[in-house]
Amino acid sequence: MSRFAQIQAWLEDIAADLRALRQDIHAHPELGFEEQRTAALVARLLGEWGYEVHTGIGRTGVVGVLRNGDAGRGLGLRADMDALPIVEATGLSYSSCHAGRMHACGHDGHTVMLLGAARYLAATRRFEGTLNLIFQPAEEGQGGAEAMLADGLLERFPCQALFGMHNMPGMETGHLCFREGPLMASQDLLDVTLEGIGSHGSTPHLAVDPLVAAASAVMALQTVVGRNVDPQQAAVVTVGALQAGEAANVIPQSALLRLSLRALDPKVREQVLERVQAIIRLQAESYGCRASIQHRPAYPVLENSGAETAFARQVAEALAGPGQVQDAPMVMGSEDFAWMLQRCPGSYLFIGNGAEPDRPMVHNPGYDFNDEILVRGAAYWAALAETWLQDTATPSQAPATAH
Repeated sequence: MSRFAQIQAWLEDIAADLRALRQDIHAHPELGFEEQRTAALVARLLGEWGYEVHTGIGRTGVVGVLRNGDAGRGLGLRADMDALPIVEATGLSYSSCHAGRMHACGHDGHTVMLLGAARYLAATRRFEGTLNLIFQPAEEGQGGAEAMLADGLLERFPCQALFGMHNMPGMETGHLCFREGPLMASQDLLDVTLEGIGSHGSTPHLAVDPLVAAASAVMALQTVVGRNVDPQQAAVVTVGALQAGEAANVIPQSALLRLSLRALDPKVREQVLERVQAIIRLQAESYGCRASIQHRPAYPVLENSGAETAFARQVAEALAGPGQVQDAPMVMGSEDFAWMLQRCPGSYLFIGNGAEPDRPMVHNPGYDFNDEILVRGAAYWAALAETWLQDTATPSQAPATAH
């Protein structure tokens, strides 16, 4: 039996344990920076398996360290742990116990896939070097990756490469998907306040109406991508909220706009951000209003480095066979693993969660992680770690074919 087939068989023997663990975490979802139960569960299991366990990194993050031999190489594998503020509508026996909280993005599955690999790697120890397993809090917009980095993640746990994985509905079950270069978009958030002069609805001549200015700005912003960005590039400008006034006969004093901007190229990101802010200020001025803009850069572009992505793909082909490995599409969604990849070379991949037409997408109240991919995901992490942490392994070398 080949080495990778042995990994798969070992994990198949504990598949029921992985499924039960995933469903337990699913039933007890915790929002960003509140992952106390999940972090404690992760820390306990890693400790039982012989890992050196570090908690409280980035507030509720956990890192498990396993050393074998005296090789100087260090590898980081990352999974996210947090849930979403969504009311679950799956009707499953293991549905969320907490109203208004749900694992609607599959982070319960991501956590368990990495725990499955952790259990296997601790039991077999067929690698040389230092394995750093990173369980990250608060991926869903609260800055968990930045918090872990600020707590010295890469200084305390040096890595030559970092890898992350996300499930993807719409892709065939268990298929592994890779792309070198930009994979996921940057995101910038803008909170815009337009200040005018309020008045009674019967005396509009005494007012400076911020709602009219806001409406005009919303329409003008629709030209940013279509008339400023190269058609061969990608960008998205979304006005997700326009809030102004409460009564039909009152012209409000102010109006609030909330925007998200996305791009797959850093230069396009800068261009869109500059143009959006200019349009908002000029539109406000043309109506006699004053604009104040609060900019929050949420995520950079997630860019996969070439050598590490090629290496990761070669491991996938050896494990699953070329027929179950494919190119990943570029995605306009964002991912805070991008912050980690700015500090360390590495790659982020997708694993298919199932392509059935009725399978819900992530962030949907009816979504559920597909337990059929737990073994495949765990086996992939184990194969990647064993292959990377060989004495002779380098990012440019292909693993031995083992499928």
